Amino acid sequence: MSFSGSPRLIKGGIVLLDPNSGAMLRVIALQYNPDSITRTLQAQSVASDGHNRSEPLRLKGPPVETFKLDAELDATDQLEFPEQNRGAVKAGLLSQLALLETIIYPSSQTILANHSLAQQGTLEIVPMEAALTLFVWNSSRIVPVRLTDFSVTEEAFDPSLHPIRAKVSLGMRVLSVDDFPFDHRGTGLYLVYQQQKENLARSGPAATLSALGLRGLS
Repeated sequence: MSFSGSPRLIKGGIVLLDPNSGAMLRVIALQYNPDSITRTLQAQSVASDGHNRSEPLRLKGPPVETFKLDAELDATDQLEFPEQNRGAVKAGLLSQLALLETIIYPSSQTILANHSLAQQGTLEIVPMEAALTLFVWNSSRIVPVRLTDFSVTEEAFDPSLHPIRAKVSLGMRVLSVDDFPFDHRGTGLYLVYQQQKENLARSGPAATLSALGLRGLS
């Protein structure tokens, strides 16, 4: 057995779970890991509006956290071996794009079922529930999210006008304990994510006041 000496490349991606049973519905691995990810955290402070000066240090809940990334897709290498990649030959990147796009679609079966209920005179139809979406970026970042922004730039096409190179821009908002009932599966997944952050913070290097040029605080 030969060893290349290169570490195994772990891919980022998205996992879809059944929100009730927790059964895994689909795993979507990014073809290429993005070069960068932008994260923002907006604190939920009680006094964030500036009117509650008696509670300046209290927090209403976890911060609102968002992720933004650009994922690149390219079928060029697959098209060099058409016998092994008939799907890419037939439709280019359409199947890979559809995997991502349908995350934010209610299923056509649910749409038809709801229409049937409406035709039967059902007064209240429960809004359609999507799969529980997890963004996975290494073992310390497995977090429930909602896709908030989705845009696709198709950059090259085959002779049948199927896209063969594309860039997908994804915006995701982390779903926290403020978004789920406390006994929901998503709450447990979020708490594990936050606890991992807390463990990492405790294991980080600790500075001293002298590093800031101070002897003490009074």
